[in-house]
Amino acid sequence: MLRELARSRRVLWLNSVATRTPKLTSGRDLGKVVRKLAAFARGPVNVENDLWVFTPIVVPLPHNALARKVNRQILAATIASLRARLQLSEFHLWTFLPNVADYVGAFGESLAVYYCVDEWSMFSYINLESTQAAERRLLERTDCVFAVTHALADRKRAANPNTFVSPHGVDHALFAQALASETRIPADIAGMPRPVIGFYGTIQDWVDLDLIAYLARSHPEWSLVLVGQIMVDTSKVAGLPNVHLLGRREHRDLPAYCKGFDVGLIPYRIDERMPFVNPIKLREYLSAGLSVVSTGVPEVRRYGHLCAVADDHQGFLAAVERALVENSLELRQQRSRSMESETWQARVAEIERMVSDIAARKRGRT
Repeated sequence: MLRELARSRRVLWLNSVATRTPKLTSGRDLGKVVRKLAAFARGPVNVENDLWVFTPIVVPLPHNALARKVNRQILAATIASLRARLQLSEFHLWTFLPNVADYVGAFGESLAVYYCVDEWSMFSYINLESTQAAERRLLERTDCVFAVTHALADRKRAANPNTFVSPHGVDHALFAQALASETRIPADIAGMPRPVIGFYGTIQDWVDLDLIAYLARSHPEWSLVLVGQIMVDTSKVAGLPNVHLLGRREHRDLPAYCKGFDVGLIPYRIDERMPFVNPIKLREYLSAGLSVVSTGVPEVRRYGHLCAVADDHQGFLAAVERALVENSLELRQQRSRSMESETWQARVAEIERMVSDIAARKRGRT
């Protein structure tokens, strides 16, 4: 979203002000603290076009009232300095986090936008009550809200009537490279027994590893490949000889992995959070021409004409088996073309128009 906006305007991205208190006993959290300090020392960095990234120093106690007050003062001074340095005059404040209501109106922005990508309160590692209260304050203070699913928009619209559905876009040109003859399948999967049934994404508690194990045991001749950072216990699949946990890969390399996959999976556990999830990988898989098989994620069902959706393990297995048989170069090309209208460029152009209309109405009232 911001990379696309930065093609036509200056964008300053502030790295996260924290959604939870870090654990000093966690090596991972301590590593993040060290990286943030190093990034702060570097100052604002121009990463591409007119997109600048800066990591501010804040007190990492997002649910402590005193800490939020201190952070508001710190960030107000920080942003004033950065605005002068980067020659930012009138600007809009966008947030992708739910817990920043205290900062809305503190920096001199002419418009505040909340881009809601998930139902944050349902994450197991975030405090439910505090996050819900913080987000409600944010919804009441922002001028407009964009939500990536219909269920999210319906829920947020109760607190902010200027709430609109804006599904994720896709870097179609990048993922369509999976269909190019010059794209090489990565060496770590190129020699695996076919077919290769693949998934990429963070391996968290919402990934149904029981389902992956079921597929692997049902077809020991298949290669089940999981690409992504591992955040949960994977013992259910780690001992299976045809399941391959490859770890995290760079985003730019994912089209090559898609070329090596015969089917792309979205194996999410269906729970109360799933109506609020809109997997970016769905559009990426399709842009790469992949056959897609998913569990019953509501937003994926909206694309049922382009992929298969199953409601149980047996149905999922059968859908993968069909996808392996019912595939062709023509179908892969058709799937890829279907995503040409769902690019980030198209999404951002629509949002820009809506934000401009809201800003004009706000100026007319002042």
